[in-house]
Amino acid sequence: MLSAALLFTMLNVIIKLMDPAYSVWHIGFIRFFGGVILLLAVFWRNRNPYRGNNVRLLILRGVTGSITFVLAITAIRLLPISTAMVIFYSYPAFTAIFSFLIYGEKIGLLEITSIAAIMIGVAILFDFSFSGRILGQVIALAGGVSAGLTVTLIQTLRKQNGPVIIYLYLCTMGALVTLPKFVMHPIMPATIREWAMILGIVFSSFTAQLLMTQGFFYCKGWEGGVFMSSEVIFTAIVGIVFMGDPATWRFWTGGLLVLSSVIALNRLKAGVRKTRQPKAETGLNIEK
Repeated sequence: MLSAALLFTMLNVIIKLMDPAYSVWHIGFIRFFGGVILLLAVFWRNRNPYRGNNVRLLILRGVTGSITFVLAITAIRLLPISTAMVIFYSYPAFTAIFSFLIYGEKIGLLEITSIAAIMIGVAILFDFSFSGRILGQVIALAGGVSAGLTVTLIQTLRKQNGPVIIYLYLCTMGALVTLPKFVMHPIMPATIREWAMILGIVFSSFTAQLLMTQGFFYCKGWEGGVFMSSEVIFTAIVGIVFMGDPATWRFWTGGLLVLSSVIALNRLKAGVRKTRQPKAETGLNIEK
């Protein structure tokens, strides 16, 4: 989980440093199409690589995951990277809400308190002013909503599908979603630096996604949430120390409130997830 968080931090930084000529659609297509190529190259064994259980839900999860990534990239481009990630990591609140709406999971008083604290933290980050950054803040929050739905759908898919097939559908649907915008304004890397950054996007996202998905089979739910929340800390440190992001009282107050509430919510939900989670798988077999 910590390795995945570090790799996602690397991905965030690379995206932030990419030449502005690369739009969110270019970056999305690079990540998703590159992921499809890597997955098929590593795991395809002369059989239908898309053979999975509940294909419709795999496709739906792929679409919502693609939208989440595009929204997250847009937010990173419009906001300081630390602020964008802290707002985006409000998604556990929306995961709890979607779990109630879709699966009927009851939300207790302590969970409602955690959700309310997360939203208060996000409100503090919004600073209540409709400045030029409000669009980026809204997009980051929309990404959190989309991520909450995506994570909720995974609860069903993980029972009969391994991490590779889930990620393959995400990359395939993401490539299809971003392809039209990409072909309208195609762009090719012109320097060694650009090639290095493109390869960094593909390999960091590929490895981080598989590590994260597989990691949930080996650690408790609240532990996984704590570990993945460290992405916000890693990203904030990089943004503030190396990229000159502002570290105002609103960032620290809202950020700490969001992070502490996310950790509390993950721990509260751990008991429910433990009773419903299938037996841990030990491999990454694409046949699953």
